[in-house]
Amino acid sequence: MKNYRWAIIGCGDVARQFAQAMRQEGRTPYGVANRTYERAAAFAKEYGIPGVYEKISDVFTDENVDIVYIATPHNTHSGYINEALRHGKHVLCEKAIVLESEELKEAQALAEKRGLVLAEAMTLYHMPLYKKLRELVRTGALGKLCMIQMNFGSFKEYDMTNRFFNPALAGGALWDIGVYALSFIRWFMSCCPDRIASQVKYAPSGVDEQAGILLMNEAGEMATAALSLHAKQPKRGMAAFEKGYLEIMEYPRADRAVITWTEDGRRETLEEGSSADALRYEIRDMEAAVSGCADEMHLDYSRDVSRMMTQIRKIWETA
Repeated sequence: MKNYRWAIIGCGDVARQFAQAMRQEGRTPYGVANRTYERAAAFAKEYGIPGVYEKISDVFTDENVDIVYIATPHNTHSGYINEALRHGKHVLCEKAIVLESEELKEAQALAEKRGLVLAEAMTLYHMPLYKKLRELVRTGALGKLCMIQMNFGSFKEYDMTNRFFNPALAGGALWDIGVYALSFIRWFMSCCPDRIASQVKYAPSGVDEQAGILLMNEAGEMATAALSLHAKQPKRGMAAFEKGYLEIMEYPRADRAVITWTEDGRRETLEEGSSADALRYEIRDMEAAVSGCADEMHLDYSRDVSRMMTQIRKIWETA
């Protein structure tokens, strides 16, 4: 496979994890850009990246760049995605890929027109465990899906200037952690939920601090999600089928699931992959998609999740 040249936009925690994952793959990003040049230069020095851009727009005009990885605040994603696509770059963008579903629809149309890969860096789509579980579900061994229950809660101090609570940086539980829960739900559901109800509690800054979500699709499969940025919860996903239920802890980057079989109560543990290699799996799947070998990026699921989040926010606005 070709040794693709990646440019990273953003120098936060997840960008550092991404650069480290490339290092573990025996690779070095081609270049890095950030809102401030000094931070990009320090990032490049730390990870041995040869190229540092004076400004972010220089990434898009660099003809040597093959793939752009976007790891900036949510509210900047749409603009950077479209600019990269217009300049012929493949794009892997951190979750949540966009703020409104219409933005993703427009970006997808542009990517298809230019023959480019556009994808969301949603780790669970690439974890070997989830691929193994999907194969199991498709065999029919677990029977029909009935109910999914999701929990994700972090305790964040009330600092209204940080990205979690700052409306100017598209803060809030739904965009930050809810996207994981909804992606898990979409992974196991046979079709996208089309009936949604929700309640929300707002933080003092006005962003969603806590939410409860109830979903159902045309197949009668149901799901609930409980989210909080100010109360710790286990990162637990549970999918209940007719013949058994599966439980996954730390589900965004999970490498272990436990199945409890309904008939006899027997518990079976499945292990696949490694949570430590989550971003390496993303990189491999993205490059496979760019090369045309295989497409495991699941932009269709990202589109469905984006539609769900847009609908949920509309429910809150009209309540």
